[in-house]
Amino acid sequence: MRFFPRSLLGGALCALFGATGLQAAPSVDPSRLGSDLTPIGAEKAGNADGSIPAWDGGLTKPPAGWSPGHGDPFGADKPLYSIDASNVAQYQAQLPEGQAALIKTYPGYRLDVYPTHRSCAVPAEVAERTRANAGQSRIGSGGWRLEQAVGAAVPFPMPQNGVEVLWNFKLRYMAKARRAQLSLLMREKGGDLFEVKQWATEYYPYNDPAVKSPADTDDIEAKLLYDVLSPSSRAGEMYLLHSLLDRPQDAWIYFPGQRRVRRAPSFAYDNPVAGSDSLYFVDQINMFTGALDRYDFKLIGKKEMVVPYNSYKLVDKANKYKDLMGADYLNRDVQRYEKHRVWVVEATVKSDKRHSFAKRVMFFDEDSWNLLHVDMYDAKGNLWRVQEGSQWADPGIQACTSFEYVSYDLVARRYLADGFTQEGEVLDLTAGLEGRVTDSLFNPSELRRRGER
Repeated sequence: MRFFPRSLLGGALCALFGATGLQAAPSVDPSRLGSDLTPIGAEKAGNADGSIPAWDGGLTKPPAGWSPGHGDPFGADKPLYSIDASNVAQYQAQLPEGQAALIKTYPGYRLDVYPTHRSCAVPAEVAERTRANAGQSRIGSGGWRLEQAVGAAVPFPMPQNGVEVLWNFKLRYMAKARRAQLSLLMREKGGDLFEVKQWATEYYPYNDPAVKSPADTDDIEAKLLYDVLSPSSRAGEMYLLHSLLDRPQDAWIYFPGQRRVRRAPSFAYDNPVAGSDSLYFVDQINMFTGALDRYDFKLIGKKEMVVPYNSYKLVDKANKYKDLMGADYLNRDVQRYEKHRVWVVEATVKSDKRHSFAKRVMFFDEDSWNLLHVDMYDAKGNLWRVQEGSQWADPGIQACTSFEYVSYDLVARRYLADGFTQEGEVLDLTAGLEGRVTDSLFNPSELRRRGER
């Protein structure tokens, strides 16, 4: 594995991106949305060699027999090629540094690269509202707070800086609310599989078209509620997070043994997630969670890269966790990678702030604004953790979504998976659209009531 000293990272990134067709951010011109750009700002055309096709609207109708967690619309595809230790140098320009490091570190680790399908659709209302409000969203004081944006729209479809890309990710369309039984998984040092099973209920008030400004959501970006089901030693614990548009998130924890709700100011940033053996920080949840105040976000540009995509084989409920979780890495046979254009953002800790990750390099899908990959570096500039997400299109919400993601710790030589839904009983992406999840669930008094019933 090659480590880059911190002083060389900037030059290494510039050399990498400069040699591989990095594209600059476009100026804001709303008339381009739905013309040469997709309704939320991606390039509609394919690339020069045809390996990335033109966007044709995405997957808007479910294939026969398909439902979330069951079936693969692209299951007939065969890999075009695989990237492994024998040829990683040939493809290095198309890989995040973290993927190349994993290939070089772990024997047998590989990426199977399939034909590219631009499957992410855009709901008609989101398309209309994004175009109507393009150029109207604003970043406020501190250079990171969201001062103005409307709901059910991408706030910055033609981003001019890294903070705008982060807000596109944070406010991406998620159909207002969703719920699932999901698991955090890791191999213990002795090889046994450890699992924390929980209910996850997520509410995204900014997906509501009635929202005209942050005041309409009380400056709340998202509300996340986690109910722990197992192991038995933790059953009944509940965690409530309010991610905010203008300040660090609020959090509360209910412990059944104490029968009380406590504020949890430490449940944020680089504090370890409970039960993770310190392999995983709070702000790694859902690839990135929480305030933007500790980093400067530099927009590097757009680049064609090999990233996880159309992850239907991974999320299929025929999978068993014991088979997915290998000793050193996730089962490579269920992982699908494709070449797509991504926005690259480099996050560097501000001089007056602290974070265990001195630098993050983040890769966002142009078609969905989903965060597909993050490389994380320590204070000396060494690559420390590598986190990759997943993504798949759900015609039921007319958009792409994701749950599953994996974080590899190159120092501890261990990894952890979270958001895994394969053995869960429920995967409900339309819970908000159909009224099964409402705002009233996400308050501290509700935690107390649920704990005492």
